Amino acid sequence: MEKHKPYGVYERFFKRPIDIMCALMAMIVFCWLYAIVAVLVRIKLGSPVIFKQKRPGKDEKIFNLYKFRSMTDERDENGDLLPDDIRLTKFGKLLRKLSLDELPEAVNILRGDMSVVGPRPLLVKYLPYYNERQRHRHDVRPGLSGYAQVNGRNSLSWDEKFELDIEYVNKITFWGDVKIVFQSVIKSFVKQEGISSETCATMEDFTEYAKSKA
Repeated sequence: MEKHKPYGVYERFFKRPIDIMCALMAMIVFCWLYAIVAVLVRIKLGSPVIFKQKRPGKDEKIFNLYKFRSMTDERDENGDLLPDDIRLTKFGKLLRKLSLDELPEAVNILRGDMSVVGPRPLLVKYLPYYNERQRHRHDVRPGLSGYAQVNGRNSLSWDEKFELDIEYVNKITFWGDVKIVFQSVIKSFVKQEGISSETCATMEDFTEYAKSKA
């Protein structure tokens, strides 16, 4: 599979400017919501309010992803963090159901790390486990939402998720992005589907999945 080339005029010339415009508008129009969520996170989960984590972006370039914190820092007797399903509180689950934890990613979009729509940025530790086809998800900027997110999100298997990512990368269109944004809003605020997998509070670790397939 060859490295992705821009599919058309939209992807080549208009997708990035539209991303910047959308991110700026979101931060201006919803500044009140940012403030409310920040205060609630500080009260219920403590400091820091913003969670920062390294993620691979376009061409596997590493960047800092910003999100509102949704978990506690509870640790065991050895000082290791407890499992996600223990640290994820009811308030944290609500933030994730409504995708409010992802509001700070508008900063990533402005910086050029991300796009409004694209394959979701996963963990850096997964990079060595991708096959050649799966790596093509990094031919474009990762997104705030994506084709896999509106077609099952964390209820999908890793293979299903990656195939949807590659399908999106191969044909990026304006109306396709508009449809994904619309479906994202519906699923986040109305249906609230696919937030967790069947066996995990978020999504199973891909490294274990990849090893089991090897």
